[in-house]
Amino acid sequence: MGTPNKLGFRQIAVQIRQEIVEGVYPTASVLPPEPVLAEKYGASRSLVNRAMQVLAAEGMIRPKQGRGTIVTYIPPMLHSAARYSRAARESGQARGAFDAEVRELGLEPQHEITVERATPPDDVADALGLPRGEENALVRRRRLLASGIPVRLNASWFPHSIADGTDLEADGPNIQGGVKTALAELGYAQTEASERIIVRPPTDEEADALEISPERTVLDIFHVGRTQSGQAVEVTTTVTPAHYLVIEHTFPLT
Repeated sequence: MGTPNKLGFRQIAVQIRQEIVEGVYPTASVLPPEPVLAEKYGASRSLVNRAMQVLAAEGMIRPKQGRGTIVTYIPPMLHSAARYSRAARESGQARGAFDAEVRELGLEPQHEITVERATPPDDVADALGLPRGEENALVRRRRLLASGIPVRLNASWFPHSIADGTDLEADGPNIQGGVKTALAELGYAQTEASERIIVRPPTDEEADALEISPERTVLDIFHVGRTQSGQAVEVTTTVTPAHYLVIEHTFPLT
């Protein structure tokens, strides 16, 4: 049944957004067709279409050819030092912090992984203390999804001297606790990490992989993990749509 008062497209967007957040339309589900929504809100299809454009621009929904309009809303995940603890990484036999976080939201984590020996970018080589321009590192590239929704693009880099012949070379998501646990079991437990976080537009390749508009913004996180001796043993870069993360850090003040 239609609503008694005529709604503008922004009001329709507000109502659909609220129903998405409240779980009426769950994450990864398909929204009703526009004619059904038009009848529900007592509005024209053109107004509903404009409301859908607003929600798509916010990252709440995404049209997918052959399937309809998919709900892509995911409650923002907390990015803090606590997510790197071993307990968090291995919670419920998770394969790293991302797995644990996504399962806590009631969604299914998925990994698309490729592994190769490669020449690291200069900033990665510098952080790992490796000579520039040489094929001296292993990289695990991962597209991480939550119930089929692309959420993050990760690339974890390790020196050959550490990674050769280890589980880090496996091309499947079979490392319980993730790469930090694998490194710890190799004798390279990390006791300190630093992160550089910037906000920027995605590249065309990143927008395609994350299935977002090139007009969206992403967070670009450059994470360096170090052992007790100060040796850098891991650099992980993460690119994720900005609305999927809340950044929270605690640090001493002097």
